[in-house]
Amino acid sequence: MDRSREYSWSDPIALAEVARGRSGLDFMRALMLGELPPPPIAVTLGFEVAEVGEGRAVFTITPGEHLYNPIGMVHGGVAATMLDTVTGCAVHTTLPAGTGYTSMDLAVKYLRPLSADTGPVRAIGTIINRGRRTALAQGELRDAADRLLAHATSTCMIFPAD
Repeated sequence: MDRSREYSWSDPIALAEVARGRSGLDFMRALMLGELPPPPIAVTLGFEVAEVGEGRAVFTITPGEHLYNPIGMVHGGVAATMLDTVTGCAVHTTLPAGTGYTSMDLAVKYLRPLSADTGPVRAIGTIINRGRRTALAQGELRDAADRLLAHATSTCMIFPAD
């Protein structure tokens, strides 16, 4: 079995420039529809935007062995990255053009292991509360049977984009 991967990505700085000029929801919709290239992290890990709405983002990934840690399962950092992504993107969908955000914290609870046998996984991010300068969001990682695999909360700082 060939255990190799080859991929390429688009310029992330150019993508960030486009993001600054659009509302968060418009930007996320353009990513979902393929009007804009995915960011490098999405290409590297193999996840995609499946759904976006005001205060909500859903991404999908099908874990493979290229994401395994040394003990034979998907590294917990993959789940954390998915949860950080959807919580941040849920916040992003609420932002006007010229506004940015960054994660201030991420608290993850792992409930079930991920492996290549898990099959497709959905990461669902929703806003719990959004203020002027911070937002609180939650994320869930669920398998095809809708079992909860991991849960997270994240606080994001909101600021004018430079």
